[in-house]
Amino acid sequence: MPVGIVVQKYGGTSVADPERIRAVAERIVAAKEAGNDVVVVVSAMGATTDELVDLAHQVCARPAPREMDMLLTAGERISIALLCMALIDRGQEAVSLTGSQAGIITDTTHGKARIVDVRPFRIHEEVVAGRVVVVAGFQGVSTDKDITTLGRGGSDTSAVAVAAAVGAEVCEIYTDVDGVYTADPRLVPDARKLAEVTYEEMLELAGSGARVLQVRSVEFARNHGVTVHVRSSFNSGPGTRVVEEDKAMENAIISGLAHDTSEAKITVHGVPDRPGIAARIFQELADNAVNVDMIVQNTSSDGRTDVSFTLPTDDLVTGKAVIEAVCAEIGAAGFDVEDDIAKISLVGAGMKTNPGVAAAMFTVLADNGVNIEMISTSTIRISCVIKAADLEIALRAVHARFGLDGSDAEVVFG
Repeated sequence: MPVGIVVQKYGGTSVADPERIRAVAERIVAAKEAGNDVVVVVSAMGATTDELVDLAHQVCARPAPREMDMLLTAGERISIALLCMALIDRGQEAVSLTGSQAGIITDTTHGKARIVDVRPFRIHEEVVAGRVVVVAGFQGVSTDKDITTLGRGGSDTSAVAVAAAVGAEVCEIYTDVDGVYTADPRLVPDARKLAEVTYEEMLELAGSGARVLQVRSVEFARNHGVTVHVRSSFNSGPGTRVVEEDKAMENAIISGLAHDTSEAKITVHGVPDRPGIAARIFQELADNAVNVDMIVQNTSSDGRTDVSFTLPTDDLVTGKAVIEAVCAEIGAAGFDVEDDIAKISLVGAGMKTNPGVAAAMFTVLADNGVNIEMISTSTIRISCVIKAADLEIALRAVHARFGLDGSDAEVVFG
């Protein structure tokens, strides 16, 4: 049965070469022939974005952010044009639209823009005319009328935003994995795929390093009630649905594990322990668009303290420059950087009513000789920063300790 408008998103590996583009076109045609109106959001082919970034840095050490966005959006324009060519060759009318043509309006932050509105007038016109609309992901146009990009994984957010704007029944995210697993199956061979995961659990997993979905896309889906279906581009498996939490169901204690090796840790030493200093540090980082994740402040001694925080390695150059300047201004003793860290996060809605989860996690890490450097928690997540060299043993030990490789029917994993 047709379900109205279906939004499909295809990642870079799904359109990495002409053969895969033709395969994607076949899948889209099948959805159209089933009676659906289809809107497609596409990423750049394969490693195109990385190649463009490398090219920019061959020209200059610190490319201008506005021009960087102009450069990087070329990748998606290539893939949407090629996909439309493949669709038209199969007899299916199709039209490619850039982010700005599709009405994706963002704020003015280059490289990490946030969507503020989607005006899908052109999309609706083309859908009514019977065409498949192929939209360039990862990009939009700012309120200042500049081309912007949404950051790594931004095509997921583009797809969910478009799905919300056009009233789609479902947003299908096609990728190179079969769905959401209890842990990264490349590192934990016993990891299991889930049938469903809640928005809240997926938010924590994505925010903790799971690469299946970008965290902002999950936020958008939850806020606008968009059902997200993660599926493989290479098979017809059922994938994983991201859905509203069913209050009538009892949640599993633990839903899954995520990890992140894309962060570094900065520790600022000898910080004056007085009101306003922490605000000064983190406001400067925010003003320079540096995303801070975990923060720990030590107990004060002789009016001084140490402050540690994690940030994406992509922001490390800017972050170090900001902290160097702030240290001089506030009279801190200095700072050091660790870039050989990893974050491991245990996620589960059942944690809210089950004591002892944190103790069990810390115990199994200690039993395996893994030292914890930082800890952060929410009502459904516990995150620990550890040495990157300990990541695999930590993941496997915690995964086994909480029975995430089991098959008990009353346990639902995310």
